[in-house]
Amino acid sequence: MNQSGNEFKPTTFFEYILTYHRGTFATIFLIPLSVTYGFFEKISNRIKFLFYSAPQAHKKKVQKIQEQIKLWAQSGSNQKLCTARSGWKTMSELVPAYKKTSHLIELNLVDILSIDEEKQTVKVEPLVNMGQISRYLLKRGWTLPVIPELDDLTVGGLIMGFGVEGSSHKYGLFQYIVDSMDIATADGNIIHCSANENAELFYSIPWSHGTLGFLVMAELKIIPATRYVKLKYQPLIGKDKIFEEFEKASRNTTENDFVEMLMYSREKAVLMTGKRVNEIQQDGFVNRIGHYYKPWFYKHVETYLQKNKNGVEYIPLIHYYHRHTRSLFWEMSEIIPFGNKPLFRWLLGWALPPRLALLKYFESDTTRRLREKYHMVQDMLMPISLLNESLDYFDEQIKIYPLWVCPMLVKQSPKNIGMIKPYQKPDGSLDELFVDIGAYGTSAKPGFDGIEALKNLEQFVISHHGYQAMYARTTMTKEDFRKMFDHSMYDKLRKEIPLTEKAFPEIFDKLGGRARISPAEYKKMKAMEQLA
Repeated sequence: MNQSGNEFKPTTFFEYILTYHRGTFATIFLIPLSVTYGFFEKISNRIKFLFYSAPQAHKKKVQKIQEQIKLWAQSGSNQKLCTARSGWKTMSELVPAYKKTSHLIELNLVDILSIDEEKQTVKVEPLVNMGQISRYLLKRGWTLPVIPELDDLTVGGLIMGFGVEGSSHKYGLFQYIVDSMDIATADGNIIHCSANENAELFYSIPWSHGTLGFLVMAELKIIPATRYVKLKYQPLIGKDKIFEEFEKASRNTTENDFVEMLMYSREKAVLMTGKRVNEIQQDGFVNRIGHYYKPWFYKHVETYLQKNKNGVEYIPLIHYYHRHTRSLFWEMSEIIPFGNKPLFRWLLGWALPPRLALLKYFESDTTRRLREKYHMVQDMLMPISLLNESLDYFDEQIKIYPLWVCPMLVKQSPKNIGMIKPYQKPDGSLDELFVDIGAYGTSAKPGFDGIEALKNLEQFVISHHGYQAMYARTTMTKEDFRKMFDHSMYDKLRKEIPLTEKAFPEIFDKLGGRARISPAEYKKMKAMEQLA
């Protein structure tokens, strides 16, 4: 974010450094602090797992949660319930301010409980993260059908919120690999739900953000793991070519286990299609892209566009899963502009990316206003038949490149239950194939205003039957939010499940308005409270 008009003039030396010398600050201060933080967090987690981790004690841990909920009810239940997990650990640029006024429930649910290889499922607690579960499964020759990019993303967050990856055109969003769940409700009971048992609740939990109950167990589908992903790179030039090849690849679930596309302009893109394989053929070479000294993945992909030449690489499965991790897609280029230089990669590439919690913590009021004015981190889920129109809108109004374009299924559930639905075309037919358009970065559009642009983008998404990934900022009103997401079954369940309306806010009340604020605003709010 190198724009810095007079209205964003830094008021302190610290703000000046953060505004004009972010790369230097990150290299000298943030990276060492992040490494230290990560080291002690790793030690802390090992101690916790050693002394407190006990899959066999799952029932006792759930009983403690039930006891906490019942104590809340006995105490008068004046505050809404939410988890006690620190808001700084959420994978969002915002901090959940609502936690300060809520009754916090401790969830020590960090264990992988069991694996059933015959049934091809694994049972886990909700705070198990992607790094933990992928390592556990790969050692046993298994993997999840959908593994979102970052290690710290938790099973609970991906079910209650949103999770997508390159395999989502085949398996759908993360919510669709859930076989069953256990939910602790506001009256202290545990409800087991699946497609065949308490189905209304099962299909309503995704996107509910913990407002129907606490997830205490999830049973996830697993598939056999392979050694490699055979990844084909195909540079595309021209709008029509981009759309035609992308749609064709996205609908081909037989040949393509993974599909994603990086757009470097409205007319230029690289389409990537991957196949799970165990053997290396002579049509490509092994590329261990996960090694710290390797070029950032999106820059590597761009070389195929520059050469205008197709290519094939065999990428180790775990490396493929984390292809965008070190560079946080391309956000690291704004935090450390020289981070992809060979010397930096060899010396400090192993330390990337810095911890998101620290990036959030060191945000100042000036950098926050700069980010809100010029920067955007948003994922919009659009019907694939409206992709060309959507990409035109992003190009004209947002002007952020690269764009991450990832196909995914929005499945039709029995009785049409759920917050999101397939797209109903003008002819009445349903299309389950959607596309995640991810815009991460600073706009190149002159006079860009991030808040106004987001406002208009959200209206475009609503009017074009799309959805917004709600981990990010929103400017929607509650009325607009309810237009975007179907609340019919959700409202019915909140009335039917005892104490739910009293115990939990509505989804929008956790996501919109002042419920989630920037770290700089949060720190200012805490300082004002201390003065008061």
